[in-house]
Amino acid sequence: MPVTVTRTTITTTTSSSSGLGSSTIVGSPRALTQPLGLLRLLQLICTCVAFSLVASVGAWTGAMGNWSMFTWCFCFAVTLIILIVELAGLQARFPLSWRNFPITYACYAALFCLSASVIYPTTYVQFLPHGRSRDHAIAATAFSCIACVAYATEVAWTRARPGEITGYMATVPGLLKVLETFVACVIFAFISNPYLYQHQPALEWCVAVYSICFILAAVAILLNLGDCTNVLPIAFPTFLSALALISVLLYATALVLWPLYQFDQKYGGQPRRSMDSGCGKWHTHYVCSWDRRLAVAILTAINLLAYVADLVHSARLVFVRV
Repeated sequence: MPVTVTRTTITTTTSSSSGLGSSTIVGSPRALTQPLGLLRLLQLICTCVAFSLVASVGAWTGAMGNWSMFTWCFCFAVTLIILIVELAGLQARFPLSWRNFPITYACYAALFCLSASVIYPTTYVQFLPHGRSRDHAIAATAFSCIACVAYATEVAWTRARPGEITGYMATVPGLLKVLETFVACVIFAFISNPYLYQHQPALEWCVAVYSICFILAAVAILLNLGDCTNVLPIAFPTFLSALALISVLLYATALVLWPLYQFDQKYGGQPRRSMDSGCGKWHTHYVCSWDRRLAVAILTAINLLAYVADLVHSARLVFVRV
């Protein structure tokens, strides 16, 4: 769904079956010589070097190492696909909306590389003995950081500005949807052990909140990527505002209940880290239960702030269909 952003007004245009009202994006070999093309080449090189360095010495043992390796390989592959599509001028044949896909991916890639740049050195690299493997792992971390900056720069360059014709995902609420779903995925990773929440109905409610809000935000993203916003039984702007409001209310309850039942001794929680026997020592590739609970509490607060900002920005946007 192409949109025109004019301050707080978004004008949406729909394309007919005859193609009227749609715009065509033409690819060109010159795409690589443009600033954005050079930036994507930098992303491609950095992610390729990162996973190559790690693969050459087999330095990705454990869940955290596997996550980092997956991140670099995934970002390299998708960035390569984007470059090929633009070089060959295949945007019109791409199955997803090209106005929304590149910036959505760039935002996800920035977050993915940021997570790998933090998780890999803190949970893996510091436990490696000095030598070739450690040197390669440190170098891979450095290239991961450069890739993160490159992807974040692409988001800053291509986000919506007043007067531009763009996709919804390039607007602030669209980018916040990406952040919300990513943070929710990280929360799911930390609560992958049912032991953390199955003993209390209130904590199970929190897990339900994370799941419901993630699904709603993911639906909004997929509808835009597939140019299917017109399939909703209600107007898309109304759906976005309702989604943000519901998510704010649900996350507000989770922000109260999760810390209360995890850290208040009166409700069976553990207020101090020392009370968790599994947190007594540092373990390679392992995050103890108390640290997981704390991480989820912090991420819940971050996502609540994201949903509040989403609600504020969505309320200020006016969609005018033409």
